[in-house]
Amino acid sequence: MKKISLLIIAIFGLISCNDSSDKADGYGNFEATEITVSSESNGKIIFLNVEEGQQLEAQKQVGLIDTLQLYFTKQELFASKNTVNSKSGNVMSQKSVLAAQLQTARLEQKRIESMFAENAATKRQVDEINGRVSVILEQMKSVGTQNNPILNDLKSIDVQIEKINDQIKKSKITNPINGVVLNKYAEPSEVTGFGKPLYKIADISEMTLRVFVSETQLPQVKIGQEVSVKIDDAKEMKTYKGTVSWIAAQAEFTPKIIQTKEERVNLVYAIKVKVKNDGSLKIGMPAEMWIK
Repeated sequence: MKKISLLIIAIFGLISCNDSSDKADGYGNFEATEITVSSESNGKIIFLNVEEGQQLEAQKQVGLIDTLQLYFTKQELFASKNTVNSKSGNVMSQKSVLAAQLQTARLEQKRIESMFAENAATKRQVDEINGRVSVILEQMKSVGTQNNPILNDLKSIDVQIEKINDQIKKSKITNPINGVVLNKYAEPSEVTGFGKPLYKIADISEMTLRVFVSETQLPQVKIGQEVSVKIDDAKEMKTYKGTVSWIAAQAEFTPKIIQTKEERVNLVYAIKVKVKNDGSLKIGMPAEMWIK
């Protein structure tokens, strides 16, 4: 009887050893960086060429928000700029006239000073021409002062035009990355607002498998290490090559969706494995990681 008991224990031990050898080193789900593309302006959506499941290229325009009011505002600014420019032109023409008068006055000033040196002109004539030159210089200074506010107005209008150009640019919906559209939240002819989501996109050409390993398994895993990743298939599990890209520096409790109730109290370390996607891998799909 004792021999039979020992035999049964040995058989169960062998079975448990075989079960542990067939057990994966980690379990988790596939992830991808999801980007929600939102509107950067307010208005009616003129077009939005986006469909769920569609592959989009980075920096490609896929939509447009109505820019008609921005266009009208820009035209008003151009008209205001032309008006201000004409004012500046009038001021500068006055300055040109004064500059010509100054040139004539200085020639007269030199002539009278020469005559005064030869006692051919009086001191009064010298004082009069000197005063005339000083008056013209003050007039030119005054005209320059009048033109400064006009130049500041021109700079202000240029800044406003640049702001309008930026708003028009932001009215164009540009796709940020190469990826597949996961969800679409808006349709053409709808009115959208700043920050309102339009669609969600993710690059799924390379997926990330987030798995959890125990403290005893941690020394077997290194960043850059190649591992095997398996997913369920019709007949047998399908295997992919994966590369460990990240290992958590801090332990955490095992997520409930990963392990049994008894194992949830254990502390584990999260790791990320990069896997090239052949089209079969989807976000949220469960998978297993095998170190050996």
